[in-house]
Amino acid sequence: MGDLNGFLERCEEVREAAESMSSPLIVNHYDADGIASGALIRRALALRGIQARNWTVKKLSQEEIALLKREKELIFADLGGGQLDLVETLDAKIVIIDHHQTRDSSMLQVNPHLFGYDGGSELSSSGCGYFVFRNPELVQLGVVGAVGDMQFPLHGLNRIMLEEGMKNGIVVASRDLAIFGRMSRPLLWFLQYCTEPFLPGLTGKKANCALFLEELGIPLKEGEEWRRYYQLSHDEKVRLVSGLVAYLYAKGADAQTVESLVGEVYSFPKEQIGTEFSDANEYATVLNACGRHGKPEVGLGVCLKEESALKQSSELLVLHRRQLREAVQFACEAVEDFGVFHFLDARNVIDDTIVGVVAGMLYGSAIKRTKPILAFALNEEKKVKVSGRATRRLVDDGLNLGTVMKKASEGIGAGGGHDIAAGAQLEKGVDEFLLRCGEIIQSQLASSA
Repeated sequence: MGDLNGFLERCEEVREAAESMSSPLIVNHYDADGIASGALIRRALALRGIQARNWTVKKLSQEEIALLKREKELIFADLGGGQLDLVETLDAKIVIIDHHQTRDSSMLQVNPHLFGYDGGSELSSSGCGYFVFRNPELVQLGVVGAVGDMQFPLHGLNRIMLEEGMKNGIVVASRDLAIFGRMSRPLLWFLQYCTEPFLPGLTGKKANCALFLEELGIPLKEGEEWRRYYQLSHDEKVRLVSGLVAYLYAKGADAQTVESLVGEVYSFPKEQIGTEFSDANEYATVLNACGRHGKPEVGLGVCLKEESALKQSSELLVLHRRQLREAVQFACEAVEDFGVFHFLDARNVIDDTIVGVVAGMLYGSAIKRTKPILAFALNEEKKVKVSGRATRRLVDDGLNLGTVMKKASEGIGAGGGHDIAAGAQLEKGVDEFLLRCGEIIQSQLASSA
């Protein structure tokens, strides 16, 4: 059990420190949770009459720190906890709102790990920001960030946040088909563009999807209008779920992949139904698309309810999902079994901004859940970016990918992250890194056996 009172007291300290700032710079990460965090904090401060600015970054290294030297008020969101040695060199008023593995510091920071909660599964950075400011309407971004960080079904501190949001009518939780696009996509696209889970023979195959739905007796249109999943009758939903379950088993999918079809989903009744923003998963994917394709300001604009950002975000979402489909198809054929872990060498093929997402999507379709996966890509500087993904069962068995990345990259790069998802950047020694990873992973799993 975590120390809830201690955590909430720290949140209060951080809120008071943030409220004492006049015009802070919010430095946030570029993924869905980072953008949601940055926007949540900015909106919370605006409600208090404080005008803040955002700077969205892919990483926090010496280069970024150097550019922050002139700032006097800084709020780090979804960053900072794992880079305390760098942040501590800044001469500014600083608060850190993060959920990555960290340590105690003289810096004022709120982080679930410091109070006995798992920041990899029980609270995201945006959720942490929600508890700092506690404005009811901001719970939406807290839920979006958690879902974007794959922390569903929401539990731990996330669950407390969810229940507060449900009580205030901001969010609704229900058990339903958990495929992306249940609100916004016409049924045909709903299946054709499904990548989580990957549907062999259906994903990317328009004609096959149409035939599949026809055989289930589910019409694609009502009059001239394309139907969407949320518009189906209860009987049609049952037929579709049953049909997908039977189809995946016939294609050799494992039980966990099949079970992932249905889960707890989160919708926002105050948003226009049928849009991406009425569903937490779709909302989070929009933010990921913006951040990972170099337009985080569009994602921030969406969260800040700026009308001009909506069209741009839709275009980026189309690009993002297409790249994911193409990347998964390549990865399914290219992934290798390296004994202790699976390995995907996607250098010069998959963009470094989505390679981690792709690696995680391979579970159940191309790789077994009994081993972690490490994936390589090249970043803008042509350096090797490593993305590691694991399963909750592996973590329960003793695996900590954040520690693996940090230790394996010592002297040849830098790394860290969560126990279930982590990353590194290598300056040299790719083969040495892989050997170290194998040894550390093997040691972690053996020591808990």
